[in-house]
Amino acid sequence: MLEVIDKGPVGDSQKTPLLFVHGAWHGAWCWDEHFLDFFAARGYRSVAVSLRGHGNSPAPGSMRLCSMADFVDDVASVADGLPRRPVVIGHSMGGFVVQKYLETHDAPAAALLASVPPSGIARFFLHRFQRHPWLTARSLALGKSLPSVGGTPELARETFLCEAIPHADVARYAAQLNEEYVSRFVLEMLVLNLPRPRLVSAPLLVLGAEDDIVFTQREVRATAAAYRTEAEIFPAMAHDMMLEPGWEAVAERIHAWLQTRCPTTLPR
Repeated sequence: MLEVIDKGPVGDSQKTPLLFVHGAWHGAWCWDEHFLDFFAARGYRSVAVSLRGHGNSPAPGSMRLCSMADFVDDVASVADGLPRRPVVIGHSMGGFVVQKYLETHDAPAAALLASVPPSGIARFFLHRFQRHPWLTARSLALGKSLPSVGGTPELARETFLCEAIPHADVARYAAQLNEEYVSRFVLEMLVLNLPRPRLVSAPLLVLGAEDDIVFTQREVRATAAAYRTEAEIFPAMAHDMMLEPGWEAVAERIHAWLQTRCPTTLPR
């Protein structure tokens, strides 16, 4: 049974529901910190899912055998339970999942935040080797990646968060990070199953962070170009855009975009 955090109106609503998909090492909790309440207060049914093996969602089998198709199925199973097709919003690896979901599923719109680009995660791995060669090599040898990106609050801050966030909050977030094993879906994000933007017809909002060391501004702009749009970069912000001190500006931008792309309609 997948963990789903569900806020906002649960009955008939005139607004399109929102489905939030977290990134690697994270879970639905990262959206529950600020975003779910923000959008629920504006009348949106706001749902965050923890993909299998993340947050409080159990893994039905070995995570080393988990595929991107499994994650897409997780998203689809939640989307299918909503009163109408939701806007899907993905962060980091969740952005990759959203891209693959959109290849085979309809959605009125989607947003990508600091997303894995269509070119995959090869540059990310190279950067981690350059920054922490011993930690990264040891983690990969053990088949586990968390120790090299968020095994301590200090590493979690370096990878995901800006210096302005209090240490107590960084420690709290770090304690909730999940292990990510060297697995099938990782290989798919490297080369085996990269997104195919030509198959996606839904309008996309592509957002990035100026100080993101996971996916660069150049990669965010390339993602936007692949989906025939332009990226918007938020200044003085790190990778976890939903947890950063400037999270509200990001949420406001998504809200404004939704008002143009998904105007109020009667429920189906």
